[in-house]
Amino acid sequence: MGNRLSKIYTRTGDDGSTGLGDGTRVAKDSARVNAYGTVDEANSAIGLLLACDLDEGIRDLLTTVQHQMFDLGGELCIPGHAAIVDADIDALERHLDSYNEPLPPLKDFILPGGGEAAARCHLARTIVRRAERETVALSRHDAVRPEAIRYLNRLSDLLFVLARVLARADGHGEVLWKHERRKR
Repeated sequence: MGNRLSKIYTRTGDDGSTGLGDGTRVAKDSARVNAYGTVDEANSAIGLLLACDLDEGIRDLLTTVQHQMFDLGGELCIPGHAAIVDADIDALERHLDSYNEPLPPLKDFILPGGGEAAARCHLARTIVRRAERETVALSRHDAVRPEAIRYLNRLSDLLFVLARVLARADGHGEVLWKHERRKR
């Protein structure tokens, strides 16, 4: 096991820099820190979702995702490190297909909402989308494995479908965007 944190503050970041997993010091607002920091934020939002009363299958899936997101944060924090593999993405796709299959086809856009669990799931989805954008931005000038970007893309899709499932399970239903409301 790696180093244990016995002291939380070190004062080494007081100058606006932080240490990557390989020991390199970078600015706290660097593209790499933004990418793995947003992955961490998304993971926290999934934790907030897990604080809701959820079906055991969804709970197990999201707990697995949290571990994978921690792995992904490590991958992004350590240049050249690989943690997310094709099998992780394939598993997301299988879950996505199984949760999406019984849902009715979408005919309208859905607004974030539909009960507390669904709303939290939508929030997690949007943060994952931002993590994806930050990771793509990082990939413009630093090496990022394509698996990292694909994982985030599939995860945001899965969270969208899970939000639909949770809105229905909670009895609130999906909140549809009323595009005709502005017609005169």
